Amino acid sequence: MKSLTTPRPLSAALRSTTASPSPAAGQERITSLLQRHGALAVLVAVVLVSSLVFPSFGTLDNAQNIAVQASFIAVVALGMTLVIITGGIDLSVGSVFALGGVLAAWASQYGLWAALLLPLAVCGAIGTLNGLLIARAGMAPFIVTLATLLGARGLLLALTHEGATTYLVPRGSAFAELGQGTVGGFGYPVLIALVLFAAGGVALQRTSFGQSLFAVGGSSDAATLMGLPVARTRILVYLLSGLLAGFAGALNAARLSSGVTILGVGMELDAIAAVVIGGTLLTGGAGSVSGTLWGVLLLAVIQNLINQIGSLNSSYQSVVSGGFLIVVVVAQRYLARARRT
Repeated sequence: MKSLTTPRPLSAALRSTTASPSPAAGQERITSLLQRHGALAVLVAVVLVSSLVFPSFGTLDNAQNIAVQASFIAVVALGMTLVIITGGIDLSVGSVFALGGVLAAWASQYGLWAALLLPLAVCGAIGTLNGLLIARAGMAPFIVTLATLLGARGLLLALTHEGATTYLVPRGSAFAELGQGTVGGFGYPVLIALVLFAAGGVALQRTSFGQSLFAVGGSSDAATLMGLPVARTRILVYLLSGLLAGFAGALNAARLSSGVTILGVGMELDAIAAVVIGGTLLTGGAGSVSGTLWGVLLLAVIQNLINQIGSLNSSYQSVVSGGFLIVVVVAQRYLARARRT
């Protein structure tokens, strides 16, 4: 006997079989966006408000100044992002940054390539040492990089006779032009930093190496079972961190025309703060280089605002940066818990 049920139209059948997005999925999407792009939203809000309050803040000259000042810490923070994504930490970058500047200033008398290659070789060796001790010897990243922080600073003081000797970059040299030249009003260091971030973003999101970083940071045991080269990946990220810190120091020496020995103190903390504010989890397994860039710019804008106020000294930046860091870490824990539930 044939059924008397009236067949439903095809469009109605398709609507019934198509799963509508659940509220939980929408909430997870929102929390994920906040975690990844929260620093950008705060940066845009701060810039808009500051441009209204301080007329000189929104000028092109001020924007160029902020960009140049942020470019050096941005290069350091890029390497720190890769390290933290794997679940590690690198406390040596501040001392390596200063060491790279001194080596570059000394070698600049022999030309551009000597000024670049010497700091890259020495700072890359320090990063490789960090990676080998952490990946092969199984030592804690905090202890290893703290030791190389002290070692790099000691080598710096030895080269400069306890800071009494300051090596100068020859005026008008190609190396000096690398740090002081401009394109469209923005210094070469800004353009170099943007190129490095673009390359870092492509490597992190579009290559197997980048996916290995997330896998190692998420679970090194699972990554090992998947056949990923966990030890080699960790060695490479610390190598890159050392190279980028040394290169940033060389660029800074080119801009200042000298290797200043007192620079880099506390820079590792600023880099970590920028990375975490940008949405990279200290536990590893999640993060982005674009978020780090927004975090660096946010801290640079805060520093510039403190200078705009005039009645506050630069030490207040550390207070504000610490406050931002606490708020961001608490927010990340809340967002991560919301995504799990």
